[in-house]
Amino acid sequence: MKLVLILLGLILIALAVVYFVLPADQLPGFLPGHAAGVMRIHAKHGLVAGAIGVALVTAGWFMGRR
Repeated sequence: MKLVLILLGLILIALAVVYFVLPADQLPGFLPGHAAGVMRIHAKHGLVAGAIGVALVTAGWFMGRR
């Protein structure tokens, strides 16, 4: 369970970086927020993904402690 939480957290943190780096028209089509011709970043999506990712990594770290 610890490994699953940490991996999901790291994936979400990487997704948050993608949301902050790429404008909406360059996001992959399967991600929420993809819009053709829109040149702004999705800061809210990035913040939520990053916050949940950090929470999952923290929960996985605490689960591994004795």
